[in-house]
Amino acid sequence: MKLPAALRLSPAWAPYVFISPFLLLFAVFGVFPLCFSLYLAFQSWEPTSGLEAMQFVGLDNFAFALQDPWFWKSLRNTAWLALASGVPQHLVAIPLAVFIHNRFQRLRNGVVGAWFMPYITSTVAIAILFSSLFSTDFGLVNQGLQALGRVPLLGWLVPAEPIDWLNDPDRIKPAIAIIVFWRYVGFNVVLYLAALQTIPKDLYEAATMDGASRLQQFFFITLPSLKPMVFFGVTLSVIGGLQLFEEPFILTGGRGGSDQSGMTTAIYLYRMAFDFNDFGAASAMSWLLFVVVALLTWLTNKAFATGARP
Repeated sequence: MKLPAALRLSPAWAPYVFISPFLLLFAVFGVFPLCFSLYLAFQSWEPTSGLEAMQFVGLDNFAFALQDPWFWKSLRNTAWLALASGVPQHLVAIPLAVFIHNRFQRLRNGVVGAWFMPYITSTVAIAILFSSLFSTDFGLVNQGLQALGRVPLLGWLVPAEPIDWLNDPDRIKPAIAIIVFWRYVGFNVVLYLAALQTIPKDLYEAATMDGASRLQQFFFITLPSLKPMVFFGVTLSVIGGLQLFEEPFILTGGRGGSDQSGMTTAIYLYRMAFDFNDFGAASAMSWLLFVVVALLTWLTNKAFATGARP
């Protein structure tokens, strides 16, 4: 059946019609919240009072955020967690990816899948699992440390009493960092393994003929060739580390732990909006966090000098 001319779709408009569902959803759930958040950053508003209760306050929300000691503490906590969990990810993932690439041929997919499994596992399930592992009296972490303390010459390294990981202000951040590291190291292994497979074998063969050792090949061939992927992985770690929310939120019950030592900036924004009903201040803090993320991403780009090129 031939459609009337009025109902026919012009070839010039066909691509836009096909992608219109995505554009519509992106506008509703992406662009609008972003713009509304920027608008709220200059307003004083409690959602329970209705939209008509909005009051323009200019830069007061930003001034409040910059003077809020809890906001700065959450930024320090976030930076500590980002470094403590992000740096070891890459220091472990790169040599591990090289080892898998060189030693595993037939079983490579299975090994990579095992390392990648934590990344696709539910964050809630991971946090609940590690809550049990870090339990003071019955957790496997403390049980393992106590067993290690009974080994001669190693007892002095282990505290005599079980560690209260989840309630001690000095222990909660290392516990969160371990969870984040465990979850994302496999993701970085997959990234670096994919990059390793693009390095020409001729480079290694020529280096071997010239008498270069495996260690020299790693530092002078592998690492320079991995530079674009390292840049990509570090950038993702910076962005993800500064937006850390799920793991510390579940592990601390959404309150940031003892002395707020596990409270990240994302958790503080959530509490400012939904616990304290100050959406204006929360929006201002979110845009300040955006500036910090953008600045550190730019610094990462400058640190790698040439960005995506080795």
